[in-house]
Amino acid sequence: MHEHASARQALEQMIRSGDLEGLLRQAEALHGHRCPFLALGVKAGQYALMQLQHHHQHHEHEHEHGHGHGHEHQHGFGEVVAVVEGCNCFIDGIQLVTGCTLGNNGLLVKDLGKAAVTVARKQSGAAVRLAVRGDFRAGMFARYPAVEPLFEKVMVQKQGTEEDRHRFQHLWEAIARRELEVPLEEQFKIETLTIPVPDTARSMGTLVCSRCGEGVLATKAKVKNGQNLCLACAGEAYFLVSGRGVERVTE
Repeated sequence: MHEHASARQALEQMIRSGDLEGLLRQAEALHGHRCPFLALGVKAGQYALMQLQHHHQHHEHEHEHGHGHGHEHQHGFGEVVAVVEGCNCFIDGIQLVTGCTLGNNGLLVKDLGKAAVTVARKQSGAAVRLAVRGDFRAGMFARYPAVEPLFEKVMVQKQGTEEDRHRFQHLWEAIARRELEVPLEEQFKIETLTIPVPDTARSMGTLVCSRCGEGVLATKAKVKNGQNLCLACAGEAYFLVSGRGVERVTE
């Protein structure tokens, strides 16, 4: 816990100080470019962590009658889990700010096709859910009318000249920066709640596939003719996570 907090010290300082521009720069390094929904992910993650920290400290101080400070207050935001509701630019902002990723088992994906997240404390289930308002995209294009035709040409139709792409990216990044300053309530539906604490226990048992010789989680292996096979060698369907969502596919 201490090493993790130390590695994220600079990010946590940005979160506490509300340095959304600094957080967006860090998220850009992860995501590859700046865009409005990446900025929204940064804002949602920062807000959720601060709200959960405030909630935790309030109840902790009530319990301790004002004597001393808790371990998580000194060393970071404590262990949280983020439940995102789609595969999109938004979740990279969430991953960067909250530190919850697929790799560390802190990120769960509900394939609902939404730009929404619930950030919860693992110990108590205290949570904050933020969902981008349904009219956000239409409102954004109304506020920045020059970008909509370029978005259609460059992003939707995958056409346009090099000049079109350059102009679109310039406007898209400018909008991302400006959206950092918009009141959160105008962009999100926000609610506080308590959720059942997700089971994030990681399965560690592994086997060796009898056909390809590669290691595979025991929970993912298939037994055929007395042999342990990975799903690919067994010709079984598996789930693929992509920008389209979660799909069941077969090689």
